Amino acid sequence: MRNQDYSVSKAKKAISDYKRAVGHADGLAELSVYYCESCRDFLGFCSVDDEVFFNALVRMFEQALKWIRQLDSDQQEHYLERLDSVHYQADDWGWGVSSDMGELMAEYGFTEK
Repeated sequence: MRNQDYSVSKAKKAISDYKRAVGHADGLAELSVYYCESCRDFLGFCSVDDEVFFNALVRMFEQALKWIRQLDSDQQEHYLERLDSVHYQADDWGWGVSSDMGELMAEYGFTEK
C-alpha cells in the first residue's frame, strides 16, 4: 500500500456510470454500500487524514441510505446490517464521521441494530 494513490472520484465513477446506464435501486444500493465497506477496509490498512476522503464517505453513506429506502423492507435489512458495520468502525476514524453517520441513519428513519 506504500506510495499508492487513491482517488475518490475514480471510485465513485463506477457508481455514476451504473446509475446512468441501468439505475436500478437495488444495484445502486449494492454499489454504494460496497463503496462504504471498501473505505472501511482501506482505513483498516492505512491511516488516512484526508477531509475530502471522509466527506466523500459520509456523502456515499447518505446515498446508500437513499437507495436502501427505495427498496422493499425485506431487501433493506441486508444492506442496513452492512452499513451498521461501517458505522461501528467509524468511531475509530475521527473527523465526526461516526456522528454524521448516526444522524443520517436517524434522518432516513433507520435505527441501528
